[in-house]
Amino acid sequence: MQRRKVNNINNIYVEFTPGKDPFEKARQKGSRTWILSHIFHGSNKLFIIIVLFTTILAANLSSITLVVIGNAITDFLIGKQSSLLFYTIIILLLSIGTPILRLVNYMLREVIAQRLERDCRKEFYSNLLGKSQSFHDQQKIGELMARATDDVRTMNFLISPAISLIFESFTSLIIPIFYIIAFYPSQLILTPLIFSILFSFSLKSYIKKIGPVTGKLRSFYGMMNATLNEALTGIEVVKATAQEKRESQKYFENANNYRNAYVEEGDIEAKYLPILILALTITGGLIHAIILNYLGLLNIGQIIGYLGLLALLRFPTFISIFVFAIIRLAISSAQRLLEFMNKKTEIDENIEGYIKEIEGSIKFENVSFRYPGAEKPVLKNISFEVKPSQTLAIVGTTGSGKTTLTKLISRLYDVDQGRILIDNVDIRKYALKSLRNQISYVDQDVFLFSTTIFENISFGRTGSIEQIIEVAKEAQAHEFISNLPNQYYSEVGERGVQLSGGERQRIAIARAFLVNPKILILDDSTSAIDSNTEDKIQRAIRNILINRTTILITHRLSQIRWADLIIVLKKGEIVAKGTHEELLKTSEEYQRIFVKKFDVEIDTLIKKCEEV
Repeated sequence: MQRRKVNNINNIYVEFTPGKDPFEKARQKGSRTWILSHIFHGSNKLFIIIVLFTTILAANLSSITLVVIGNAITDFLIGKQSSLLFYTIIILLLSIGTPILRLVNYMLREVIAQRLERDCRKEFYSNLLGKSQSFHDQQKIGELMARATDDVRTMNFLISPAISLIFESFTSLIIPIFYIIAFYPSQLILTPLIFSILFSFSLKSYIKKIGPVTGKLRSFYGMMNATLNEALTGIEVVKATAQEKRESQKYFENANNYRNAYVEEGDIEAKYLPILILALTITGGLIHAIILNYLGLLNIGQIIGYLGLLALLRFPTFISIFVFAIIRLAISSAQRLLEFMNKKTEIDENIEGYIKEIEGSIKFENVSFRYPGAEKPVLKNISFEVKPSQTLAIVGTTGSGKTTLTKLISRLYDVDQGRILIDNVDIRKYALKSLRNQISYVDQDVFLFSTTIFENISFGRTGSIEQIIEVAKEAQAHEFISNLPNQYYSEVGERGVQLSGGERQRIAIARAFLVNPKILILDDSTSAIDSNTEDKIQRAIRNILINRTTILITHRLSQIRWADLIIVLKKGEIVAKGTHEELLKTSEEYQRIFVKKFDVEIDTLIKKCEEV
């Protein structure tokens, strides 16, 4: 046995981490810090420096080009023809250099954007895998999918085009003003300076108004996606109950809310004042330049160069309409992602806990448990003990807590009171991966992945085709698999829809057999299997139970009779425990379950058991 120190750093619990998490601290400090930590992560810093440098240089070249054109026109008008060739070569070189710089700039900023999306997607997905079962119980799958796809995708747009264009817009606003100061009469600075001040105030007001709308957009999109996912997942129920109209109405209401949010955003953008301010600025600049020309302070070439520099202000004005909307949208998306990622999970993977091969003894000591948000406990003061290699059967009416009890063993949930011991060690002291790797769970509601039968059986543990065939034979699945067109490489469809309930259960049993666990939990795992196949599976299960602790949730006498211990649950409490024969004689609740199930007198049932 390997004993490691319990990991409880900063009380940040996760069930799974893919390794070093460079963004963990940034997540706790808010969306802006988290975004910046992604942008400046790793070699992105070098790329950002190059992007900034090329943006500033390209803006300078654009401004210089306009000044040179103005000077060339001036020389042409005064008859100085000899300098035109020089100006032509300079303008040609500047015109070639600018697009080359922008090409490098666009390429690198796209690399940064794609890296940001990749890292955010990986981080969010890993974080979801690390959340406890209680977290996932409370979430809508459609809402999670909206955040994992669309919200993460928005982080890409934050870099390219949003932030990149903002910096490009800033340089296109500031650098032309410097060139106006450097090459033209100082009076001409008045118009662009007034524009900059008015532009800044208008932009601040615009950002303030657009922020809440982008939050609505992301929220309504998530709700619309959740409604769609829920309806499609439960499409059989929708059709069977003829509720298509109601579901359509629910979806259309959410879609209409999403549409209205976009209309509201368009209304704000339609009232965007900087466009009007720009038009007045160019007009005012032209009038001012003409006045200076009339006074002999400015020539025609300089007027053209000056107006060309003023025209560069179009770029930051028009681009800011949608760029800042994208930024607000990205911040809203980041907040939605962090809302989930920063939610605490109750269960720690405890990577520095016990790692050992367990023998399989299980002991419950006064265990009580309630689901998060529930008022009443599901289990109350549960105590029992199962020795290694023994079989425990759990029976009880629907809602008595049978399935919940078994899920506590593998720490899908943690107990509220008491403790669970495996091999006399509290399960919370085990490394979670070590614990769960030695426990297999076969549920009544079998989940299969939309891939091949081979990959479904080998999901818990990699196995060769020979091993897969062997466990499939033990689970009585080989025969029907062999009759499929592609046999073990046949696709099973979404959630195994192309297979019957009994076939899905046999594949799940084969998957459990392949893992070869020390503790095997069978939750009514043969409910969808016919009697003839069940008899064959029972023999296979009897073989696999050797040297293995097994927990059965079932009402089938064929399985219950050979259990070493049976516990009877009623409203979350143990009302009786013992062997099958003992409980038939002593437990009224146990008797009631089987009298109701088999519709026979209890004396007759006891007599039949004694005859077997």
